[in-house]
Amino acid sequence: MSRIATLILAAGQGTRMKSQLPKVLHPLCGAPLIAYPLQLAAQMKSETTVLVVGHGRDAVQRAVAQCPGGDRVRFAVQTEQRGTGHAVMCALPALKEHDGWMLILSGDVPLLTHRTLQRLQRQMQGSTAPLGFVTFVPGNSAGYGRVVRENDEVRAIVEHRDCTPKQRAIKEANAGTYLIEAAFLRSALKKLRQDNAQNEFFLTDLVAMAAQRGAVPTVQADEAEVHGINDRVDLAQVERVLLSQKAQTLMRNGVTLHDPDTICIHPAVSVGPDTDIGRGVHITGQSRIGAGCHIEPGVLLHDTVVADGARVRAYSVIEGSHIGAGAQVGPMARLRPGSRLGDNAHVGNWVELKNTVMGDNSKASHLAYLGDGDIGDNANIGAGVIFCNYDGYLKHRTTIEEDVFVGSDCQLIAPVTLHRGAYIASGATVTHDVPEDAMAIARARQVNRADMGRLFRERQAAEKALRAAANESPKARRKSTARPKPPAKGKPR
Repeated sequence: MSRIATLILAAGQGTRMKSQLPKVLHPLCGAPLIAYPLQLAAQMKSETTVLVVGHGRDAVQRAVAQCPGGDRVRFAVQTEQRGTGHAVMCALPALKEHDGWMLILSGDVPLLTHRTLQRLQRQMQGSTAPLGFVTFVPGNSAGYGRVVRENDEVRAIVEHRDCTPKQRAIKEANAGTYLIEAAFLRSALKKLRQDNAQNEFFLTDLVAMAAQRGAVPTVQADEAEVHGINDRVDLAQVERVLLSQKAQTLMRNGVTLHDPDTICIHPAVSVGPDTDIGRGVHITGQSRIGAGCHIEPGVLLHDTVVADGARVRAYSVIEGSHIGAGAQVGPMARLRPGSRLGDNAHVGNWVELKNTVMGDNSKASHLAYLGDGDIGDNANIGAGVIFCNYDGYLKHRTTIEEDVFVGSDCQLIAPVTLHRGAYIASGATVTHDVPEDAMAIARARQVNRADMGRLFRERQAAEKALRAAANESPKARRKSTARPKPPAKGKPR
């Protein structure tokens, strides 16, 4: 078949979504609905793709620009909703140089497959008709255009509201996907009329015109594949289908999924064999999981790479990060964008990383915040360590070189560098660089005052008893919370 251009109809408001957001921008498995027909056009090697927009067109155009290949999409505007035929009329000026075939898709049918379109292409190759389309048999045919046949050959598509009672009994319906010869499309659109119940220009009327030139080819798809999104119930049902398809593919390729119905893995995610994924896991975006990994229950991974043999323990939240081979994360750890763990590194419970690189075999086992840092190999970060990276205006980096030991409850005031082999004593507040192999001790000297603990307890107990006796009257509360008067000027405080 010769060159193909693609028209995607996406001008509708989608009122049944009950949303200010245009229907084609509602997310489905992490991508807007419109991304799915755009991907299909790319698979069909479409030379030109034109998107017909209307409601919320500025937002749609911005979203399309973020989709793969979206920078090459052309736009046509349908200012009035006057039917599918009118939408295609609006798009023709953007395709005035195209003389091959035109593939017409709906912007809200995300499950249509490349395989079905290839079948339609093959059917068209042996036909003299200038048009072919996809059909299906719905469970409930209300609202769908019926495919009218004589002697098994297509004669027309009649919209539901225009059907006779006999035609409404027809089971085969139109799926709204067409492959049309460009020259025929241009001439046939000029003959469209609005003599129907909706007073609109219907693309379906072209089928009867095409049938006069030869047998119109069709291919039948499953109802689920051509199911359009009309409301949020449809959206949820279609998302469940996509997630189920992904889960089945992964399991057949050697991935273990515990309770697949509770697991969300987006279509673009890749997972290696012998990886074990627990209940309630969400892996989204462009994440890539290696072979032999363990992803424990409740983990959230987004746009993250997990190398072979790594383990992400329960209820960790990781986005925009890279986890090295054999590394361990969690449980209940958080890795924010820009974080990178080396091979066999270990980040434990309640540890947060942000834009921090941790070298091979380094570890931060618990209760730490490591933001904007560079940590070398074989470093140890103790419990309660904080990288103080923000001064109220700017972010600064903390650098920890190889073989550094940072004791518990230390604050590292960035920018600061701990050179190779340095040892930071527990409880230190480090404000200056620490030389190689040096020990930094930065804390006040401990002072023990005899009997001060007992005296403090006695005084506080007496105060508590006094307040209880006064029953905390409003007057007593005001007196107890009143600010002390400042000392007289010139007198010692």
